[in-house]
Amino acid sequence: MTKIESDHSRFRQIVRGRIKRNLKKYMSQGELIGRKGKEKVSIPIPRIDIPRFRFGQRQTGGVSQGDGQVGESLGGDPQEGDGQGEAGNLEGQHSLDVDVDLKELADIMGEELELPRIEPKGKEALETIKERYTGIRPVGPESLRHFKRTYKQALRRMIASGTYAPGDPLVIPRREDKRYRAWTEIKERHTNAVIIYMMDVSGSMGDEQKEIVRIESFWLDTWLRSQYEGLTSRYIIHDATAKEVDAHTFFHTRESGGTMISSAYKLCLKMIEEDYPVTDWNIYPFHFSDGDNWSVEDTTECMRILREGIIPSSNLFCYGQVESPYGSGQFIKDLREHFGGDEKVTLSEIKNRDAIFGSIKEFLGKGK
Repeated sequence: MTKIESDHSRFRQIVRGRIKRNLKKYMSQGELIGRKGKEKVSIPIPRIDIPRFRFGQRQTGGVSQGDGQVGESLGGDPQEGDGQGEAGNLEGQHSLDVDVDLKELADIMGEELELPRIEPKGKEALETIKERYTGIRPVGPESLRHFKRTYKQALRRMIASGTYAPGDPLVIPRREDKRYRAWTEIKERHTNAVIIYMMDVSGSMGDEQKEIVRIESFWLDTWLRSQYEGLTSRYIIHDATAKEVDAHTFFHTRESGGTMISSAYKLCLKMIEEDYPVTDWNIYPFHFSDGDNWSVEDTTECMRILREGIIPSSNLFCYGQVESPYGSGQFIKDLREHFGGDEKVTLSEIKNRDAIFGSIKEFLGKGK
């Protein structure tokens, strides 16, 4: 390993340690989600100062040496500020943005939360065929012509034949000089998984409650994507009725109607039955609510759908109850009464953002 590689490895270890120490803080903030890219996330960490020597000339003097009086300005007229308040005596807060692979972030998350690796259910793997460019060949379609390789080949030919003139460096490729990208078909084996997010968007679920769901969903996605090559996310919102929406609508919609949870469970079960065969897919329904439901009869219907349809089809059914000043909180009590000892059901009470860390550990700690 070269010295540069060694220094880079040491720097990454320092960054990794900083992220682990501040992971709980990152999990309670939504700022990190806005920094997420396709494969990386930008994480602000406190500035890392690396000690270094600075060499200079002896005759330049040092601290407290040379002409001048105490309090005299060092270069230029002092400019009087127009701010208010007294000058501080503490160092300002500086941070450094560091790009981290989502897979590495998931590894850090797994270590800190002590999450077990997930054992996929169903078939060992699904196969997909992908084309990958692996080399160069002298024949192929013009759309795959490699211009740099073609130019080099023509230049070699002209130099070897003595027709290349340095004073007039004109290189004209012939048919035999052309080179094309070559590809091969590669079979990739992977396990597939789907997360079906359901959320109550009735009037009792405010912006803060939905923001908690948004933050928690990011971390759930990050972990599950590290366990499965193919992960699909579906989104259902409900009040008295349920409908499928995209991710942006899911996290930003607010309704004012009542709540009928069975409408979401019926739509979830329909998705599973129509699109995700249990033998091929690892299925994770997550439902977030403040615990209110329309009636006892609808709660009874919810328990039936869960018992007969959703839970048997799923790796794990997770219910997160986000505390709201307007919610009764009754639904989680009903779930505990019916499924309290079921290994395929996980229930979590999320009082505020600080509770996200513990809630994710509750959801993912079983390794289902």
